Formats: sequence, C-alpha cells, structure tokens
Amino acid sequence: MGTNNFLPLALGLILFSFLITSTLVVPFIDFLYKIKFTRKKEAPRDGKIPLFDKLHDIKAGTPVGGGVLIILVVTLLFAILFPISSYLGVIVQTAYNLRIELFIIFFTFISFGLLGLLDDYIKMLGKPTKGVLGLAFGLTRRQKFIAQWVLAGIISFVMYKSLGVNILHIPIIGRTLDLGIWYVPFAAFVIVSFTNAFNITDGLDGLAPGLLMICLIAFGVIAAGSLDTPLSLFIALWIGALIAFLYFNTYPARIWLGDSGALSFGATLAVVGLLTGSIIALVVIGGIFVLEITSSAIQILGWKILKKPIFKLAPIHHTFLAIGWEEPKIVMRAWLAGIVLAIFGLWLATI
Repeated sequence: MGTNNFLPLALGLILFSFLITSTLVVPFIDFLYKIKFTRKKEAPRDGKIPLFDKLHDIKAGTPVGGGVLIILVVTLLFAILFPISSYLGVIVQTAYNLRIELFIIFFTFISFGLLGLLDDYIKMLGKPTKGVLGLAFGLTRRQKFIAQWVLAGIISFVMYKSLGVNILHIPIIGRTLDLGIWYVPFAAFVIVSFTNAFNITDGLDGLAPGLLMICLIAFGVIAAGSLDTPLSLFIALWIGALIAFLYFNTYPARIWLGDSGALSFGATLAVVGLLTGSIIALVVIGGIFVLEITSSAIQILGWKILKKPIFKLAPIHHTFLAIGWEEPKIVMRAWLAGIVLAIFGLWLATI
C-alpha cells in the first residue's frame, strides 16, 4: 500500500473530513430547525406517562438527521479524493475486485441511510399512532425489519458471489470454516443484528457515535494491516466526520444521528467486519453494541415467558439512567469499556 505514504494521507483525510464536516454542521443544524426536523414527544397525551418517556421526552425539540450530513460528506469526499490518491503516492491495493468492493461499501452506507431517512421523515413530519407504550412514530418494526433483511441479503449475496467471501475464521483455536452458500444468510444476520444493535444503542447523547469512532479506529488498523486501501481511506474519512459530529452530539446534544445514521452506520460497521474477515473481532470490538441488543432481547423474553421485566428498563443503558446514573457518566464508562474491547478485538485479529 505504500505504508510510508499511506499513513500521512490517512491522517490528512481524517483532518480534512473533520474540517469540512465542522464547517457544515452548524448551518445543517439551523436547516433542520427551519424545516422542523426535530424529535417529538412520545408520551401519551393523557394517562400514566411511561418511564422511558419521562427520561427522554426532555430531549424533544432536538434536531434529528446528523447521519445524513455524515453520509453525504464521506461519500462526496471519497468520490473526489480516492481517484487522485495514486497521484499522492499511494499504491491502491485490495484483495477484492475494486469496483465490487466499493459497490458493497457504498450501497450499504447509502441504502440503509435512505431507509433510515424514510423512517425519520415519517417520525418527524408524519402523524403518530398509538403504540404499546405511548405514541408510535415512523415505520413499523416489521416494515423496517423486512427492508433490512432484503438489503442485507443483497449485500451478502454480492459478497459471496462476486467477491468469493465464504469463510469464517475463529481465532485462538485457529480454525477456519468454509460456510459455502450458508455464508449469505450468516452475513445477512450479522448485518441486520448490528444495524439494530447500533440503533438501540443510539439512545444517549454521544453514546453510539463515540463507540463507533472507537470501533472504526480499531478497524482502520485492521484494514491497513490487510492492505485494503479503499476501505482504509473510507474509514479515515468516516472517522473525521464523526469527530466533528460528536462535538455537537455530546451531552447536551444539539443534534442527533437519527435512523438515517443509526441504520447506515450499524450496517456498514458490520460490512467492514465482514470485508476484513474479522467477524469474531467485530463481535468483541463492537461488544457494547452486542450487550445493548442482548439486554433488549432478554427483556423481551422476560415479558413473553415470565410476564415481567428482567431489567428496570431496556436496553441496559436505560436501566442505568433509571436507577439514577447521570447520562454523561453512563456514556463515558461505555466509551472506556469500548476502548478495552477494541484493544482485545485487535489482539484477536492479529493472532
């Protein structure tokens, strides 16, 4: 890859993406206010107010849609800068067909973003319906779930058919499993799982974007080590945009990702793990996301089997909030745990 030239370029791309996003984010927030693309109150208009709404309706009025800005900035910068990277002394290398790999990365990044944007649009500008607890906004769970599986199926099939990816490496025990055609449903499951895990985690100011930034730094190292130039440069641009966004997303947040960002980023993080062949490392590096969706699954099973909740509130970060932990405290400790998991995941990816 031309490591001596690549590292300065990657660091430069992080800074450049950060500067461009920093310049655009305040006007973008003002634009969201202007079109009233802001979070709505979800508590029922009368009767008992659910605990979730008591904790979160204070955030009503905050603009939603930061994911759209990040997707646009990263996509446009990549389209402009990647073609000229070779002129900057970088040897473009990848183990895959370049066009197919770029298609998979940006099809995931953009298609899941569009699905989330549709959901955000209906949430912000559509009429609410009565939910199980409080008011329900946006697409139904079934609609989103089906759409996610369709998109994930397309991505997984292209990876299997066009890139020839069909193995699962298990570190420590040193085994590599050839999944064959079963790689398609397996990869689709990974993508859908991380899509929803990220979306569930994106419930506190700075929580999910901060954890994602930690994950991307780890995978930036893995991608560079595997000599995957396009993926490495994509991650560098993504990190830079996230840093700028995170400045305005930390407590108290001035802007939220919205489903446009949450669905896109969760799915794309999964694809990054699949392309690098580091699926086990992905589960470890993204361990907080896994914990969040697992806690929600346990809560659902508790209601269905025991007819009572296991946690005070799910996902797990809501439980900490409900028992009195301050929001920044929860986020900072999650970030610290994420750093430790990223180090552990990097170790797994190197053995």
